[in-house]
Amino acid sequence: MTPTAPSGLRIVVADDERDMRQFFQEVLTHLGHQVLAAAGTGRELIERCRATNPDLVIADIRMPDGDGLEAVEAIERERPVPAIIVSAHTDAELLNRASNGPVMIYLVKPVKPSDLQAAITMAVARFEQLRQAGDEASRLRQALEERKVIERAKGIVSRRLRVEEAEAFRKLQKLASIQNRKLAEVSQQVLNADKVFQDLDSCRPA
Repeated sequence: MTPTAPSGLRIVVADDERDMRQFFQEVLTHLGHQVLAAAGTGRELIERCRATNPDLVIADIRMPDGDGLEAVEAIERERPVPAIIVSAHTDAELLNRASNGPVMIYLVKPVKPSDLQAAITMAVARFEQLRQAGDEASRLRQALEERKVIERAKGIVSRRLRVEEAEAFRKLQKLASIQNRKLAEVSQQVLNADKVFQDLDSCRPA
């Protein structure tokens, strides 16, 4: 399915050439976006993004005070945001750096307005896909950790109450229902209590 062209994005642009900054300002405004700031150096780009929290960053590579890729990487470490690199340079080292970093799209100058709109659409779509994939991975990691906690709690209940693990699991479920809490929370409570009893046991007089 073709991604829908986004509109009304808050964008920060960066280029050491005044003509390109003006080009971005005019074209992006015409496309229905808002240019929050136009930076002329890498350091200025970082500062402008820190101050405005844009929806998208468009940057040149070769700029004073650090190149655009370095600036985008610094911005990404503080707050994930889709980024488009626009550059006249296409050497392998730069392309490799861009492909292994947070850059969504790499455009080669000269850039046409239609190219810019298409790049924005793809950059936002790819960024959203990566965000969703990251959220799903985080949910899976959390589910795995919760499962480990529940399994440990089940073993503790089984040992202390001298019941089968299936029965121990049912008791945990019932307690979670009575307390109106998640099974993982109740299981963690069991683990904490068991640790207290272990500590008390270690305090027995010799």
